[in-house]
Amino acid sequence: QRHMMIVFLILMLGSAQSQFSGEVSNDGMFVSYYYLHSSPSQELNSTGSVDEDGVCYCTVILPDTTFPYDRFEHLEISNRNLNVQPLQIHSYELMVTVYLEKLKNLTVRVEKLENGELSYTKLDFELLKLEIIEMESLIVQLKASLNGTNVIVETLYAEIRNISILVHQMESYDKNNVLIIRREILALQKRLEDCQTHVNASRPPPTVDYGSCDHGGIINISKPLVVQLNYLSSSNTRGVWGKDAAKGVSNGHYFVAPLLTSDLRMMNVFRTYSSYDDLALYRQAASVTLSSGTTYTNCGQGGGAIVYKHFLYYNCYNTRNICKLNLTDNAITRIALTDSVFNNRFSYSHTTFQDIDMASDEDGLWVIYSTEQDIGNFVISKLNDASFTVQQTWRTSQYKPAATNAFMACGVLYATRALDTKSEEIYYMYDTKTGKESSLSIPFTKMRENVHSLSYNPNDHKLYMYNDGFLVTYDLTFQPVAAEKFLTE
Repeated sequence: QRHMMIVFLILMLGSAQSQFSGEVSNDGMFVSYYYLHSSPSQELNSTGSVDEDGVCYCTVILPDTTFPYDRFEHLEISNRNLNVQPLQIHSYELMVTVYLEKLKNLTVRVEKLENGELSYTKLDFELLKLEIIEMESLIVQLKASLNGTNVIVETLYAEIRNISILVHQMESYDKNNVLIIRREILALQKRLEDCQTHVNASRPPPTVDYGSCDHGGIINISKPLVVQLNYLSSSNTRGVWGKDAAKGVSNGHYFVAPLLTSDLRMMNVFRTYSSYDDLALYRQAASVTLSSGTTYTNCGQGGGAIVYKHFLYYNCYNTRNICKLNLTDNAITRIALTDSVFNNRFSYSHTTFQDIDMASDEDGLWVIYSTEQDIGNFVISKLNDASFTVQQTWRTSQYKPAATNAFMACGVLYATRALDTKSEEIYYMYDTKTGKESSLSIPFTKMRENVHSLSYNPNDHKLYMYNDGFLVTYDLTFQPVAAEKFLTE
């Protein structure tokens, strides 16, 4: 009976898919069964055992499980992949929609360029090519993700390639034709400019008459002209020189006044010359000594002297007074310049003891100085040379010791400063007629590093500079009022 139950159980296990057959050994301890496949050539033999209690144990190995779990797992993975792919496809659809619009826009732009409706440059072509490359990259991604062909994607790819070829052809055409035309136009423009320059050079621009203020101010300074080394020596690096600067004086006297080397501030002896030739050759000089004793009351101080109407004006030694020396009889008169500082309180940056600086121009006689109340800023006073009094005063916001020197021209104060050891520039101006001040930049070269005096003469439009012992002149160019009309003719 026990043997029969075992065989029955075995038969029940295999009833779902297969047929079994089996037998029990004579001693009742082992049982064998046979698995019958649909193919008679395949069978499986398994051996079981019976324990002490008579319970039979056997192991059955089936070639095909009752439930195909491995197939089910593969099916689940495939299902998940299918759930992800619609999202990716939807994302690509959105991108395709966007790039379809871009492609339409690109097509329109290329057509306009092709038809000549728009002017284009090399930059336009570069931008078009970048957009085409970007769309080509997207199409390649789409083709790779679809693992197959797609009519819409293939059509898009073909259109983008066609546009790319067209843009390259147009760019090549532009390089070979339009750019040549542009170069020819530039060459013609250059020839036209050269022609205009030649015409302007052959017809000099209108000049400003000497003594006239009918102009727009200084626009240029010439190269320096070295007239001479001062008549003493190269050791007398500080001093002043110039020419009678009264408006209308045709044959004014020149003067040269080196400062003493002992203190670099005192002007005691100077010479005058009746002509430029005499000055250049240092001949027929008239020597003037301001003080022959131990008192220096009549001596000058610093390099701020000028000659105006045959009078020498200068800062009296060790005071805030202005001295006026008659070059005919050597008579001296003086006035106090109220509130002016002196004795190197607010001199220029590259020279000392020039707190009081005399000047003259088309409008008359001036003095440039500063006061404690103006905290070192430029102060300008107009003098009446006949009564020897101060007529009017202007105050500026420009710090005087920041400048290397200054001069007046047509009622305008011009201040200079050093750019380096070989160049200066006019960097500041103050117009006494309007009360306006402004910055500007008119550079010019210098022979030596330090400027010790600088004055303007309205009779020849020259600047007179005492440059570390050398006598130097510059020609000034003023902007004519009619210059704009001249340039358009």
